[in-house]
Amino acid sequence: MSTPVRSARRSPTRSVRPQEGRPEHGRASTERALKGLFIGGGIGFVLGVLAGISRPAETVFDSSMQMLRNVPHLAIIPLVILWFGIGEEAKIFLVAIGTAFPLYLNTFHGIRTVDPKLIEMARVYGLGPVPLFWRVILPGAMPSILVGLRFSLGLMWLTLIVAETISASSGIGYMTMNAREFLQTDVVVLGIIVYALLGKLADFITRLLEARALAWHPTYRRTVTRGATS
Repeated sequence: MSTPVRSARRSPTRSVRPQEGRPEHGRASTERALKGLFIGGGIGFVLGVLAGISRPAETVFDSSMQMLRNVPHLAIIPLVILWFGIGEEAKIFLVAIGTAFPLYLNTFHGIRTVDPKLIEMARVYGLGPVPLFWRVILPGAMPSILVGLRFSLGLMWLTLIVAETISASSGIGYMTMNAREFLQTDVVVLGIIVYALLGKLADFITRLLEARALAWHPTYRRTVTRGATS
């Protein structure tokens, strides 16, 4: 069985390569993750809005989205490589696929569960379709949308791990997989910890966004007050 010492003697240059440029690996992974979230989350949000406010759009998009979200990411990797090659586009595409569905589902659900009485009252006061959406429907759906964002942020990092196995030359996933080949357990553990910390940071940012965006919401205010007094 090969030991770390023997591996280092065989290839002293490559064996330490995963440990080099750790900040660069973090930046590469973060850039891929954010690009994928922006593209996939944006598409999921737009499709969720369309399906939520329009029955014909629901007929067109919902069944297809429900079908596609059950396809495992690993199953489409060969197709992704054929379509996009092994460059950055393939990795960003996989992250976008992973982050689109939670935002779509929660945006759609949030819009459909807005209190119909509020919508009717807004129409009685003369609000047109556009002001009605921005002042009533979107704020009413915001709690569900932010839940979808939290799910998307979690899946963003999980999908990135899969994406960075596609012939990557940088990134936390690449660093971890490369370190595994040379039995560098400390680097593998470091990669796991970094992924966990990035996930925690993303969740913390989402909570701050919730605190600002839902400060008006009575249920959220009661939850915050109860947490402060307990």
